[in-house]
Amino acid sequence: MLVWFLVFLLGAVGLYAAVWPFVIERRRPAIGPTERHGAKGEFIQLSQGVTHCRWVGSARGPVAVVVHGVTTPMISMEAVAEGLGQLGYRVLMYDLYGRGLSDAPAGRQDRVFFMRQLSDLCAYYRLTEEITIAGYSMGGGIATAFATAFPHSVKQVILVASSGVRTTESRFSRFCRRVPWLGDWVHAQFAHALLLKSIPERGETPEIERILRVQREELNRRGYLPALLSSRRGILAEDQEDDHRKLWRQGIPVAAIWAGQDRIIPLRAVGLIGLWNRDARQDVIEDADHGLPYTHGPQVVEALRNLLRQ
Repeated sequence: MLVWFLVFLLGAVGLYAAVWPFVIERRRPAIGPTERHGAKGEFIQLSQGVTHCRWVGSARGPVAVVVHGVTTPMISMEAVAEGLGQLGYRVLMYDLYGRGLSDAPAGRQDRVFFMRQLSDLCAYYRLTEEITIAGYSMGGGIATAFATAFPHSVKQVILVASSGVRTTESRFSRFCRRVPWLGDWVHAQFAHALLLKSIPERGETPEIERILRVQREELNRRGYLPALLSSRRGILAEDQEDDHRKLWRQGIPVAAIWAGQDRIIPLRAVGLIGLWNRDARQDVIEDADHGLPYTHGPQVVEALRNLLRQ
């Protein structure tokens, strides 16, 4: 009898340990009217969910769409968006699903998933031609994919520390991405603490501090952590060599900016882009790391100004 009791107890403990991380995730608050109250911009119902977006810059200039990265919402790209606005662009920023104030729908966050959100957004605003699309990190991968799929709508592509070229992946991320089921459990159990530890306690400027605060807040929202893992298994797992070669053949101008101290996107990406697209214009901000759109905003804007002038 004691043996059976111990077996039952161990089974109950095992079941509890197996489901507890997912229970915690389910208990996190979802994005709703309270969180969205007073936010700048618009909340648009698209085919997969509500998307938070905002226009900045010129009211009548050419359109630029800015796409942020995997862990930070669109406010991480404010300096880039405002810089493009100063260059005369009418800039559309938006939160990817699972980030910022957009919904977090279920599903594999692959190329099709993100392309659908962006194409829905363009259709809503009737953006059909002469679009400049700028993407940072994972957003660069989305921008590249969108440009190859809709070459007649895209005027040029701007990449900032873009994914899809070469990425240095941690052992934790690699394990969670490659291993089904167990990888989901490990990610649900440990990703929150690891990500929280990776966020600096203080920012050097009020702007950086605001972005760090938003990153911490996102960790406690339902759908955010599953979205990160789904993206790593989806679009971030892609090698986009074929896309970059296609951009070159299609004659779509590409401007790329990289960070000299980036530990996530190594500098050998510069050489690979040059190999895949001989017409790509590139620049490196030597003292920047992967957070360059918000840590080195003025330098990124100046590099953009020079590249676009070329």
